[in-house]
Amino acid sequence: MNDTNAKKKERTLFVGLAIVIIIMVCLCIAGIFLINPPEETVQGQVEATQVRVSGKLPGRVVAFYVEEGQSVKQGDTLAYIHSSTVDAKLLQAQAMEEAAAAQNRKAEAGTRSQIVSSAHDLWQQAVAAESIRKKTYERMENLFKQGVISEQKRDEARAAYDAASAQARAAKSQYDLALEGAQAEDKEAARAQQQAARGTVLEVESMLEDQYLTAPCDGEVTDIYPHEGELVGTGTPIMNVMRDDDKWVTFNVREELLCNLAMGSEVKVMIPALGKMETTVKIYYIKDLGSYAVWNATKASGQYDSKTFQVKAHPTEPIENLRPGMSVILLDAKQYEQ
Repeated sequence: MNDTNAKKKERTLFVGLAIVIIIMVCLCIAGIFLINPPEETVQGQVEATQVRVSGKLPGRVVAFYVEEGQSVKQGDTLAYIHSSTVDAKLLQAQAMEEAAAAQNRKAEAGTRSQIVSSAHDLWQQAVAAESIRKKTYERMENLFKQGVISEQKRDEARAAYDAASAQARAAKSQYDLALEGAQAEDKEAARAQQQAARGTVLEVESMLEDQYLTAPCDGEVTDIYPHEGELVGTGTPIMNVMRDDDKWVTFNVREELLCNLAMGSEVKVMIPALGKMETTVKIYYIKDLGSYAVWNATKASGQYDSKTFQVKAHPTEPIENLRPGMSVILLDAKQYEQ
């Protein structure tokens, strides 16, 4: 009797185990035919050009005229930087320019009229003295020929006449020099000094133009680095302005997904942050990142290493409220697989 009950239990256990195995096999077969693998999601994000605002003027930040998140137009005043040191340099440069201009005017104007008149009078005196010495010499020459005076007296008169002629020529040269004024080289040097001084003034004035920093483009102020009252140096970043007209989408994809992601092609994307809005973007940039995708098997498994490529695309039409950092989903990513 006990043997009969034991055999019945074994038979029941065997039947139950067989039923379980059959059910598991059926589920596996149903899974193979009915359950589809989940679609792969290719996700990117929105990026935008950030223009850094900085200036040549070292000084203290006096005031900001904008706030982070504020929209600005090209040329709008953003901040005011003051430098007492540069103001002092401007006064110094202007004084040097005035001094150089005065020297240039003096060189161009030539010798003063009083000096010219004095040189002319001295020349006329020398001419008169030469005329008298000449007449004296001619009389001495005639007397010498008549034997009235000695040869020495005649020679002394000749020497006096020659000296008077030399003095007249020297006085004439001084008068000509007074009329001509400064030499051409001196005039050129005076003009060059004035130009150099003017260049120094323009250099300082160009630095002072950066007292008021202006927006380089239409956009939105995204970052302001210093605070009012802080000292900043030449070229110190003051703030960033995000351009309104230069936004794009960036994806990092495996190379086997590049089959239909060709340069210049248009693809559909979805932006979750904008109510899952669907739009079209046009690919304009594809570049190897130089790294290997970690999700692919290595060569030891019989497959190959897959490189990662960066793909950038511009929206084909402006999208309102599109901001950097928003996620972007590439629709129907599976269709891009090889």
